[in-house]
Amino acid sequence: MINNVVLNGRLTEDCDLRYTGSGKAVGNITIAVNRDFTNQQGEREADFINCVVWGKPAETFANYTRKGSLVSVAGRLQSRNYENQQGQKVYVTEVVVEHFDFLESKDQLEFREQKRREQQQQGGNTQQNQQQNQQDYNNAANNIANSQQQQAQNNQQNYNTQQNNNMNNQQQSPQNNNGTNQYGGKNYQQ
Repeated sequence: MINNVVLNGRLTEDCDLRYTGSGKAVGNITIAVNRDFTNQQGEREADFINCVVWGKPAETFANYTRKGSLVSVAGRLQSRNYENQQGQKVYVTEVVVEHFDFLESKDQLEFREQKRREQQQQGGNTQQNQQQNQQDYNNAANNIANSQQQQAQNNQQNYNTQQNNNMNNQQQSPQNNNGTNQYGGKNYQQ
């Protein structure tokens, strides 16, 4: 069965890092992921995906990211349920993060935080600032998507080339009289 999830987006809040009773770190995050299409107003809507990171990676994630950090996560989708304090069953669907990448440098993160603080000192975000921030975010997201698409195409080409080379090597392997090639592998003929 295949259960793979890859998300690129920005954190909606700082990582909520906690520890289990046995001392294992667990970080809960929500990633805002822009959709590939625009709504009737020409704006991109976002999906807000809950994720969980376990162990030492959770501590690393919490130490190096902040609200608004641009990240890429890969993992698996998990559904679970629990009983809340009112005795009601609560169902949760989340991504269990198995790998992550930070998609912006520490300098970029600090610059963005400084810019946000300056805007707050000037009376908060105006509508124009919010539109510019959204446009900057959309441009960054599109650049990442294009870069990842190019990387995926390059990976596929490299894989195809490697497969062709392997097939050519198998066809050219000299056979000895006991039906094996020089590396000891069986040669099968149809």
